Amino acid sequence: MTRGYSLEQDLRLLINNPKYSDLEILCEDEKKLHACRAILAARSEVFDSLLYNGMKESYENQISFPKIDFAGMEIILEYIYTGSVKEEFLTKDNVIEAFYAADYFQLLDLQDFITKTVKSTSLSKSYLPELLSKFSEKMPLAEDNVLLNLLIEAVAIMPLNNIEFGRLSIAGLKYLLSITHEKVKSFATPEYEVFRYSALLVAKQVSNGAYEILKELLPTLEQTKNLIKVESKVIVDRQKVAEELEPLVEFIDFRRINAQILADIIEPLGIIPTEIIYSAYRHTALLNNNSYLSSIRGKQKIINESDYVWDVSTCESKLIIENNGKIVQVPNNCGRQNVRAKMTLESKDIFEWDVIIEKTCNCAWVGVCASENFNYEIFAGDQPTGWVLGSNGFCRNSNRELKYCPSFGDGTNVTVHLDMNKGTCSFTVNGTKYPEVPEWNNLPPKLYPVVSLKFPGRLRIQPHQ
Repeated sequence: MTRGYSLEQDLRLLINNPKYSDLEILCEDEKKLHACRAILAARSEVFDSLLYNGMKESYENQISFPKIDFAGMEIILEYIYTGSVKEEFLTKDNVIEAFYAADYFQLLDLQDFITKTVKSTSLSKSYLPELLSKFSEKMPLAEDNVLLNLLIEAVAIMPLNNIEFGRLSIAGLKYLLSITHEKVKSFATPEYEVFRYSALLVAKQVSNGAYEILKELLPTLEQTKNLIKVESKVIVDRQKVAEELEPLVEFIDFRRINAQILADIIEPLGIIPTEIIYSAYRHTALLNNNSYLSSIRGKQKIINESDYVWDVSTCESKLIIENNGKIVQVPNNCGRQNVRAKMTLESKDIFEWDVIIEKTCNCAWVGVCASENFNYEIFAGDQPTGWVLGSNGFCRNSNRELKYCPSFGDGTNVTVHLDMNKGTCSFTVNGTKYPEVPEWNNLPPKLYPVVSLKFPGRLRIQPHQ
């Protein structure tokens, strides 16, 4: 290649080239790189202070970095010599090392570039748990670290049960749980499943015997709904599992776990300190039905019971509102009507609530609506601003129907799961959780619970238990 036409290309010829170097860089993995000390010092104040400090490093031809490996240092030299790094040079194997090295040498522009690359390429989509695990092993926990927050936010919206063991390390899981603990961050996993995943991950590291027994003793959340009693078994290496689990337990909110599950499944295991279990019981006992903690951490809010009422100002005056606003009923002389609840669903939170169909009608409908351009006298499912599931098992919006689940009738408990972060909605009907409605993937940023019913319909709204 002819020299003199591209400064970048010419300088790239100097990278790790012993002919033009006066310094060896010894990396963590005992591999060496060749470099020019003047270029390093000119581009990084850290290198300048290390190489021109009047101490022995100023005269020796080798400098050692026992915490930076060869792959990370290669990226540093590429950036220092040429002022840029190509996206394809960053891989799942070197990106965390490169970020750590960029942080060490105070190369802020390189840190920003690495963060943007992780965010915009397949790195974040395919290897999120692995990257978080590597980060936790390489860098300290710091809530102001941009790359860490990016990884946390991305992994947090992945259900833990979908992450195979081996992809997320115990250290990585601790970072995830500690940063999302009692914080307003989106999260996808119910707290019981957080505990279950944590316990199984730890047990798998302790011994195969401990893992296999705990796997039998810890059903999934869905399985607990039809479970009569968990068989009692002695856990192999129980004390060791408890000790290894202790750093994670600090960041698991047992108050969010159903008290029956605590009593029947978790407490008998003997791997959680008694005071933590009793504290969760005490919280439940003192609630006095005034407020509720969602089963999922993060942006799910503590919602006062007073929010779970139908808004009489949005419905036909002939509708009957009972039980302090919790029940709406349609009299015989009233046609189909919509009524929404008072609580506003917005700001990228995750919301869950139950609607009990105490008495159905010629199809009762449950879902959400927007406030703008919504007509309370026209069936919600016929409007572009109404998204509802009917007792006939169909989801409906803008007069378009989609078969979603079997039909249901009197006494049915419908749980609405609204993820305002993703703009999606799903339903649980009588304990059976169904997937997100596929065509409802871009819901507006402000919604309300809504129902549509006619005589003799009678519906109750309440917090999701």
